[in-house]
Amino acid sequence: MDALKERIKEDMKAAMKSGDKARLGVIRMVLAAIKQVEVDERIELSDDRVIVVLDKMLKQRRESIKQFRDAERQDLADIEEAEIAVIQDFLPQQLTDAEIDAMVADAVAEAGAASLKDMGGVMALLKPKMQGKADMAVVSARIKAHFIA
Repeated sequence: MDALKERIKEDMKAAMKSGDKARLGVIRMVLAAIKQVEVDERIELSDDRVIVVLDKMLKQRRESIKQFRDAERQDLADIEEAEIAVIQDFLPQQLTDAEIDAMVADAVAEAGAASLKDMGGVMALLKPKMQGKADMAVVSARIKAHFIA
């Protein structure tokens, strides 16, 4: 079994022992999402694929937070934010703004991108390197800013 899935399971046991029901619920949700992908695709996920699943869960929660705030439901947004905090515990260290900007500049040069029309190629280069380490919506905005500036 890959190290990340094993770490998630160990954290689930620790949450059970400590009685942290909120954390336990989120970890169980994470394990269920991983298991669902494994059952659907009939494979055992590697750490890289687990990170993709976690990244997707983060994106869903960020979108939910935006919708809850638009509907003036801060109570529900707070729950989603707490879930994000638990999920992020299992992801690699997040990239800083400076690191993201440097990687965007390198990818633009590598892709030979000259305008926003070439953004897809730049994103294709960056996504595998940044998966789980940065919010891709932020990266997309940084790429656009690079061409506009």
